[in-house]
Amino acid sequence: MDERRQRVRVGSDAMQELVEKLAVRLQRSVVIDDPLVRLICSSQHFGDEDPVRIRSLLQGRADAEIIRYVLDQGVSRWPTPDFIQGRDDLGLLTRYCVPLRERGDLLGLLMVVAPEGALTPEETDAVAEAVPAITAQLRADQLAADAGELDTQEALLSLVGTSEAARAAARRWILDAGALPDAPHAVVSVVQVLRSSEPPGQVEIALRAALERFRRTHAAEGAMAVTADSAVLLQVSSRPLSARELGDQATAVLEALGAFLDASAAPVLGIGGAQNGLAEAWTSHSQALVAARAARRLPELKGAGAWESLGELALLLQVPDHALNSSLLPKPLCLLLESAGGERLAETLRCFLEHAGSIPRTAEALQIHRTSLYYRLRQIQEITGLDLDSGGDRLVLHLGLRTRELLEAQAVQTVG
Repeated sequence: MDERRQRVRVGSDAMQELVEKLAVRLQRSVVIDDPLVRLICSSQHFGDEDPVRIRSLLQGRADAEIIRYVLDQGVSRWPTPDFIQGRDDLGLLTRYCVPLRERGDLLGLLMVVAPEGALTPEETDAVAEAVPAITAQLRADQLAADAGELDTQEALLSLVGTSEAARAAARRWILDAGALPDAPHAVVSVVQVLRSSEPPGQVEIALRAALERFRRTHAAEGAMAVTADSAVLLQVSSRPLSARELGDQATAVLEALGAFLDASAAPVLGIGGAQNGLAEAWTSHSQALVAARAARRLPELKGAGAWESLGELALLLQVPDHALNSSLLPKPLCLLLESAGGERLAETLRCFLEHAGSIPRTAEALQIHRTSLYYRLRQIQEITGLDLDSGGDRLVLHLGLRTRELLEAQAVQTVG
């Protein structure tokens, strides 16, 4: 992936002039970062550059370890400027950090390299004098850059919404505006952050930063819509994106959010199935929401679920949360679980069903003799009153076992 595609918006010429003016006055390097410590604007050097500054200039962003270190200092909550202590092991010199705010909203961070860990009163006065103009320019630059994105975001949300008329109108707007090409394949990914101790707005900024690199790749064109705690990424392409491509993308997004957000955030990502162009993107979005729910309920998915791999769980995961409880377990399965040796018989049943009723393969998987397997299967039929040769009866038991797995995963998460 081209690193330049990961860069935050570059500061305007006016911002560059303000930063250079302050740096010359201080005779120190000055940097403006966004709230996620990604480079917006940087002054000339004054012999105080460190490895972190050099890498940021080359890559357009700091390393994830540096980002996490700075954010862990609580800079997004600082009411006043303070020093971020240097770390030799990270190649970081001490910096004087000023949160740039407008009406309480954090717009960015002004960093002044201060290896000695102190500034003179005259220097802090100079920084304070420069802050209002820099903050105002930063806000103006952001508003100018956001102007076109708001229309695209609104159209995208309509495109994946429930109204057929609104979807058709949104599709026409997207094509007429050139926001996306009329490509034959479309896939939607959904990211959710349902809990976080981050200050207001920080999650939205992090979601935007984690997804923006995927708005344009070698394989697809994309558009995204970001809200306070969730995001939608629509990608269209001339060929379907492979499961591996989408999986690698999901991993990258979650890793980025891990750097930008604290450990309490626990984001999840759902990937919808590939659909026929913009007209069917809403279907992929609906599937992505189900996949995200799977990612939240099933720890083994490690935060990322894909509709195409959910199988029969896709049906169960569309049951509302309040209804997905033990009342859905079929009575024959409950009788089996309550019987003597019920857990062993349930495992035998699960293995038998997952091997499509094959006696040889089931016996091999369980590492038991076929005679023992036949005996257990007879017990299961006697206890449940169901016929394992019946497709309908097998379906009842298989869905019951899958429901139980979901409920057990939910119980583990609640305890955790």
